[in-house]
Amino acid sequence: MVFMKKLEEWFESALWGSRFVVLFAVIASLATALVMFFTATVDAWFLVTHLFDYASPDLTGEARASFRSTTVTHVVEIIDGYLLATVLLIFALGLYELFISRIEPAEQSETASSVLIIRSLDDLKSRLAKVILMILIVRYFEYAVSMDFKTPMDLLLLAGGIALVGLALFLTHEPKDHTAHDEKAETGSK
Repeated sequence: MVFMKKLEEWFESALWGSRFVVLFAVIASLATALVMFFTATVDAWFLVTHLFDYASPDLTGEARASFRSTTVTHVVEIIDGYLLATVLLIFALGLYELFISRIEPAEQSETASSVLIIRSLDDLKSRLAKVILMILIVRYFEYAVSMDFKTPMDLLLLAGGIALVGLALFLTHEPKDHTAHDEKAETGSK
């Protein structure tokens, strides 16, 4: 009986300690986020340094339009890189808070964003889903900018895609709680 109780305590302790395996995912996600932030920043730096070529008087109208189109595409790719880095950072912070421990400096900070404080798995999924949706929107914009419109159907499909993006944003929007505002308005009007 005593042996079984000790065995149970040891097993439960080992089972509880196994949650630290999540640290591999936290560290890998954080490292990948840092790589993505670095990559996007380097891309942004090179974009800015090449931007002075746009002001060159030797650039013809057609070449300038092509350069502008390429620049817009690169800007979208940079935004995409930063958003992906953000997803990885939120994922790393969320996994750590859910499985290892609360991040006390984040909870004590006055400037901490509520996006970075994760309380449940659904909370993590919701935050990641919103950022991933933004990545998809940016990616759609990137394709729309480089798309060749040859038929009216192409324009119609683009408009349909934009409508679906708007619908997705509408459906993922969390309505604000207006009850406190309405109560203030009521007491103020009396």
